[in-house]
Amino acid sequence: MAIRVYKRTTAGRRNSSVNLHAEVTRSKPEKSLLRALPKTGGRNCQGKLTVIQQGGGHKRRYRMIDFKRRKDDVVGTIQAVEYDPNRSCHIALVEYTDGEKRYIICPKGLTKGSKVVSSRNAVEPDVGNCMPIRHIPTGLDVHCVELEPGKGAALCRAAGMGARLTNKEGRMATIVLPSGEIRQILMDCRATIGVVGNADNANVILGKAGRNRWLGRRPRTRGVAMSHHQHPHGGGEGRSKGGQEPSNASGTQSKGGRTRRFGLSSDHLIIRRRYSRRYGQLKL
Repeated sequence: MAIRVYKRTTAGRRNSSVNLHAEVTRSKPEKSLLRALPKTGGRNCQGKLTVIQQGGGHKRRYRMIDFKRRKDDVVGTIQAVEYDPNRSCHIALVEYTDGEKRYIICPKGLTKGSKVVSSRNAVEPDVGNCMPIRHIPTGLDVHCVELEPGKGAALCRAAGMGARLTNKEGRMATIVLPSGEIRQILMDCRATIGVVGNADNANVILGKAGRNRWLGRRPRTRGVAMSHHQHPHGGGEGRSKGGQEPSNASGTQSKGGRTRRFGLSSDHLIIRRRYSRRYGQLKL
């Protein structure tokens, strides 16, 4: 995995860098695992704009990822590591002994020819193996963690992400998330051993506005330039935020504000909340 930094030959190359995707071993995806991915441009079924700053972007096809890992006790072999335009991490094509092929999130250290297995019982805690948390030794890093048994992976799916399993007691296990949040998970929830690969994705600098458009991101308009009914910072004679804390168009605070809804039944499972960038401390 490596980052190439370009020389400043043009304005678009200045401060620009690209990910070489050195781990990728195959350029063409598996046809049987592809699905159409139509674009919405941020508009609903009535054609009305509901999500701003979206539109355009390169044409993509969705890769069917096996987030549930319910093909138990069947050994799979990694056939290839592939690039996925729909996510920041790489994906691995697994072929099982019965001939079935599936995509999984590719963890760090998993290469072509590696063996993986998922099971409801204890298996070797090797990178890429999936099992219930009750059978995973404490102190290991895990990814693709379920929040509800059988629902599929929900946590730590992006590039470079991994949670640390610290404690198991009774029906619950304690994990430390990359955000700094400490929460409890049911022992029956499954997780995959290892940390998601392609960690250098966070170091890529786009360098020009055109690369943002390739990703489907339209230009952002400042809130103070909008009218008062479009943004909390808008309106007024001249440029003024009116004492409003930095927020987005829906009013959610932009610098460390809470995005989790109040009164959820799982609130009691959070032991310590995530790290707040705004206040430089953990959210209580």
